[in-house]
Amino acid sequence: MSESSKILPVDTLETIYDILASAIDDVDREKTELFLVKLVLLNARTMGDAETLREHIRIAKKDL
Repeated sequence: MSESSKILPVDTLETIYDILASAIDDVDREKTELFLVKLVLLNARTMGDAETLREHIRIAKKDL
């Protein structure tokens, strides 16, 4: 599978954003960070590429 075929379309990203926002709202406020870490680790395991994850973390930290 080529890298470009793995890119999700914008409408799918918007749906994922909505699902994530709802999940964050459902989690107790004091457990939000733990939920997000667990989510990233689950996705990292599925992704199977530590370097890509490092790059995504770097990008996500920009301009915060």
